[in-house]
Amino acid sequence: MNTPNKLTILRIILVPVLMVFIFLRKDYPGYAEFLALITFVLAAATDGLDGYLARKNEIVTTLGKIMDPLADKLLISAALIAFVAMGDISPWAALLIIGRELAVTGLRVIAANEGIVISANNWGKWKTTMQITAIIYIILYRRVVFFPAYLGTVLIWIAVAITVFSGIIYFKRANIDFFSEEQA
Repeated sequence: MNTPNKLTILRIILVPVLMVFIFLRKDYPGYAEFLALITFVLAAATDGLDGYLARKNEIVTTLGKIMDPLADKLLISAALIAFVAMGDISPWAALLIIGRELAVTGLRVIAANEGIVISANNWGKWKTTMQITAIIYIILYRRVVFFPAYLGTVLIWIAVAITVFSGIIYFKRANIDFFSEEQA
């Protein structure tokens, strides 16, 4: 197994570790947030690094193409679900973000079946950046005195807006007729 794929697997392994630290925040304040932050930042960093290494060394694999986006969605979804369980964010925010991620993944599968490649665009990169920023803020706001709680809500809803908007763009770019009948 090559290094990019190992980094992707590491990101998947870090998902339950992150959730444990998020849930331990009430019992071990300060320590758990710090460990959650380190875990999340490490996992998020592997996302960019694995893709960079795969392209640079020309070792893009089928496993990497499948597992990398799955690992990204697991990481973000796990954090959002944990935040909903802890009462940190609205279930609607998590539902909209996770729903968009699943819809775009499904779209990409359908598009690939039609021979259409839907590549990432700047809105998708902004979406990821905003999601990561909001998650980091929500992990930290209880420990950093000058971080107001409401800003976490604002950041997560900005992430929702960008996430939904970028999803709409992906669907428009796909230009797939979902309602046509296949000809045998």
